[in-house]
Amino acid sequence: MRPVTTQGIVATDDLPPRVAGYLSAAVAAAGDWREAESLLWRAQTAAPDCLHVYYTLYKFYFNHNRLGDAERAACLALDAAARQAHIPSDWRLLGNASCDWARVDAPQHFYLFSLKALAFIRLRQQRAEDARQLLAKLREIDPRDSVGASVIEAYAAGAAQAV
Repeated sequence: MRPVTTQGIVATDDLPPRVAGYLSAAVAAAGDWREAESLLWRAQTAAPDCLHVYYTLYKFYFNHNRLGDAERAACLALDAAARQAHIPSDWRLLGNASCDWARVDAPQHFYLFSLKALAFIRLRQQRAEDARQLLAKLREIDPRDSVGASVIEAYAAGAAQAV
């Protein structure tokens, strides 16, 4: 799998053909963010269980500094991954025994990754306490730091010292 990235739109070659088509068209339309956004949402409608689409959505919005939309897309990603992993979508209800968090080939890994993204989005929204709570949950359920939340923690600590 070799990702192609343009302005936060990520396309890979192992997606359902219809989704791959929408993502490729979104990459081609990256100069017209409204068209790219429309294509990304068409991909989500075509395959609401395709986790990669949610990743692409929140990355797209984040890169366009549309943090409210990035937050919404990250929350949708958490909901979709939670459904597939058979866990609660509310991160506050999760613990070490909620599922096998060590599986990197399962939707719960995408859940962890999206939780990390949400923490970063909240930091950028200057919601440091929300981000801190998300990062604490990640430390609890992903003690091996498989998604690299420690990088966001270090960024948060540096940002707090700069204030």
